[in-house]
Amino acid sequence: MGFFLPNTPPLTLAFTASDRPEAEEARDRLIARYGRHEEAGADVIVALGGDGFMLETLHRTLPEAKPIYGMNRGSVGFLMNDYAEENLLQRIAAAERATIHPLCMVAIDRQGAQHKGVAINEVSLLRQTRQTAKLRVSIDGKVRVEELMCDGALVCTPAGSTAYNLSAHGPIIPLTTKALALTPISAFRPRRWRGALLPHTAKVTFQVLEPEKRPVSAVADNFEVRDVVEVQVVENRDISLVMLFDAGRSLEERGLTEQFSA
Repeated sequence: MGFFLPNTPPLTLAFTASDRPEAEEARDRLIARYGRHEEAGADVIVALGGDGFMLETLHRTLPEAKPIYGMNRGSVGFLMNDYAEENLLQRIAAAERATIHPLCMVAIDRQGAQHKGVAINEVSLLRQTRQTAKLRVSIDGKVRVEELMCDGALVCTPAGSTAYNLSAHGPIIPLTTKALALTPISAFRPRRWRGALLPHTAKVTFQVLEPEKRPVSAVADNFEVRDVVEVQVVENRDISLVMLFDAGRSLEERGLTEQFSA
């Protein structure tokens, strides 16, 4: 079933594009065909670009939380639909919705300042120098990994599980699963620890050990904090973001396809 009910007035679309020439040209053609509407008054925002631009658009429109339908005019396009100018209103009317709840990060730096960020894909901790990071990992206040020596670690949402998490050999999480993935990045010790699946209600706390000798940064999508000593990550289900996908090409289906691809 599509996201929009039949027999309703025609959808109004607002088009936004990345700075790639092919994306800007596509935006201009679509506006000429379907009209220009401001985002505040539109039913759907159509984002033209790649996955990075989709994340930018989701972050930028957080207060409104309008449905976003992406079309690929970038390089990867896992979060985007195929680009086509014909029958766009019909495609969007029949689209399947994916609801995403982002992560909230609170990072404390060496000066004691708190920094807050929102992550749709993942919160990652990364070593800043040639020295490996040393992290202590707690879940809901209980220490689960006393000392993780690694290049870093991340916590991701189901929507983000096919991004950096997958590159770090983390699991793909079905979108409807109420779970988060905790994945080490190039773990040196404990050697055989490959991470964990956590309930979506879990509060993950990273403590940076030896922060002067082994400095670590924390990144919530594209928001970075340097020289952190502690990072807390929790899902915020008060925020609901809606992405639209062509019928039969839902984010859930893409995740399954990715797991069975060669």
